[in-house]
Amino acid sequence: MTDVHDTKVAPEAIEPVAELALPPPADPVGDARRDFAEHLVEQARAQGLDLVGPGGLLADITKRVIETGLEVEMDEHLGYEKHAVEGRNGQNSRNGTRAKTVLTEIGPIEIDVPRDRQGSFEPQTVRKRQRRLNGVDSMVISLSAKGLTTGEISAHLSEVYGADVSRETISKITDAVIDEMNDWLHRPLDRVYVAVFIDAIHIKVRDGQVANRAYYNAIGVTVDGKRDILGIFAGPGGEGAKFWLGVLTELRNRGVTDVCIVCCDGLKGLPDAIAATWPQAVVQTCVLHLIRNTFRLAGRQDWAVIARDLRPVYTAPTEVAAAERFGEFAEKWCEKYPAIRTLWENAWTEFVPFLDYPPEVRRVIYSTNAIESIHARFRRATHSRGHFPNEQAALKCLYLVVRSLDPTGKGAARWMNRWKPALNAFAITFEGRIFTNDQ
Repeated sequence: MTDVHDTKVAPEAIEPVAELALPPPADPVGDARRDFAEHLVEQARAQGLDLVGPGGLLADITKRVIETGLEVEMDEHLGYEKHAVEGRNGQNSRNGTRAKTVLTEIGPIEIDVPRDRQGSFEPQTVRKRQRRLNGVDSMVISLSAKGLTTGEISAHLSEVYGADVSRETISKITDAVIDEMNDWLHRPLDRVYVAVFIDAIHIKVRDGQVANRAYYNAIGVTVDGKRDILGIFAGPGGEGAKFWLGVLTELRNRGVTDVCIVCCDGLKGLPDAIAATWPQAVVQTCVLHLIRNTFRLAGRQDWAVIARDLRPVYTAPTEVAAAERFGEFAEKWCEKYPAIRTLWENAWTEFVPFLDYPPEVRRVIYSTNAIESIHARFRRATHSRGHFPNEQAALKCLYLVVRSLDPTGKGAARWMNRWKPALNAFAITFEGRIFTNDQ
């Protein structure tokens, strides 16, 4: 007789045990909140109340939450709860309430603020003389960063929230970031950046009379591949290499001792200013700017063919090959458009450096789009204003844009993914400069 314990069963004959469908873990707090919210919504509908807006359900809840917070603070201040017998000691006690209207993210709300007889109560939920909750200030700053003028923000708050906020008040709210802006403009910087993108944007400023002023901007890429907006600098007039030398010198004085590659446009004298600041830096002219300038010198009817014929020049594997391809291009087009030859010959020294690098590096230094994308945000914020009354007002507007960039962090993640392959090539090409013993 065969012992059942000695019986061997083929693995394929064993039926798989069905996985148990376990219920999700219980969330009593979340369930209680949902039940409470559903109860409030049903009650509001039964009473014909709106969920939002003045006198709505959300406003009533906000009022109760704020007043409850104030009562809790008063309990802690006095050392006993409301109506408690401990308060009958002839010392400091409650002295009724006073009505106060505060502006919240859902509109103005009238609250009752408790008082004490000695007047020593200093609430933090809504401070003395505070007329706006912090969320409102954040909202105003965000709207200003998106390009709305003080008048437009005032009209928006009046239309959506029924709140009367003057243009002067809105200006004071945004002025609160000026100290923060000054600290940011003078903060210490990293010692080494693998790449720095520089360019200027022109903004109308009233200085006696309305005129275009250049605002110089620089973006650095750290050795970890992170984007760092190094600063915004107000110039006296149009963009010039002499002022750029002062900007770059200030960056060096704030700690930037070495930059591997500086990407810029073809401004005359700018390469010399860069070399005077960081002698080891490679100056790379924006290839995209060079191509655009080529199109400006040619008729529109030839743009498509010129673009096709130029591609072998800036995708050539070496400088020698690029020179051969440009010779072929010049034979075909420079008799008709001779200024194109002069344009490329003048920019050739600053055009060819990126041909020495692998595709990963070429891809990230091909253009100054890294800074052009921020300039697009700057233009959107400044265009609706027409002009600014002074230099600081323009700087404040630009800083608010910088402050509001990438609130979710997704942009930084995309930037890192784009730069990580290039960082490996940078580390090999610039060995000993990016990673040193003190980093």
